[in-house]
Amino acid sequence: MAEKEYNANLITLIDDEGKTHEFELLDAIETDDGRYVALLPYIENAAGEEESEYYILQVIESDGEEELTEIEDDELLDTLAEIFEERFSELYEEE
Repeated sequence: MAEKEYNANLITLIDDEGKTHEFELLDAIETDDGRYVALLPYIENAAGEEESEYYILQVIESDGEEELTEIEDDELLDTLAEIFEERFSELYEEE
């Protein structure tokens, strides 16, 4: 059986202090409330590493460019986490 090659969908974010952070884009959804992404901190050669926590951020448009922002509404965040978890189980159950 041939082994599948995995290519991570990586994005680089710059924080308020100008430091860069690399993340793997796990999934993206659009709801009536907006667009959201689930990001996992990227660690090259992470075999054997403990699982990391993923982040859910909102995609907003500012001055014609897309930016990611934290979600401050805990209820919305919980709802989005449920949606992403369900999607993850569907996306990754075959792997």
